[in-house]
Amino acid sequence: MAMTIHVDIVSAEEQIYSGLAEMVVAPAEEGDVGITARHAPLLTRLKAGEVRVKTDNNETLPFFVSGGILEVQPHVVSVLADRAVRAKDIDEAKAIEAKNRAEEMLKDRSGKIDYAKAQAELIEAMEQLRTLERWRKNR
Repeated sequence: MAMTIHVDIVSAEEQIYSGLAEMVVAPAEEGDVGITARHAPLLTRLKAGEVRVKTDNNETLPFFVSGGILEVQPHVVSVLADRAVRAKDIDEAKAIEAKNRAEEMLKDRSGKIDYAKAQAELIEAMEQLRTLERWRKNR
């Protein structure tokens, strides 16, 4: 039996996941990080993307996070997300609509929009769609 680590994924609204895992892969701002049992303590910011939890029964559970904080202790990994959702629960229609809206906002050259906000919304929508696509492909 492989060594496990306890994982909690929490959004501002609710707890999304709590359980044991062999490994967690998360989208840190400087690149993806892989966490296993007895990992050195770590505190880092997360960017929008997919968090993958490999459970001790060899199943990989995908989650989308819009950003947040990853805290690693020797036996606990905490993902404190601004917004988190299970990949299977992503609303594809809303994500496509958000992507299209952000793309339209970025085309506006009048200077009346917040380009940084529009770009962040586009990245978040694209990451949601990418997470959903990977989940569908791997089930």
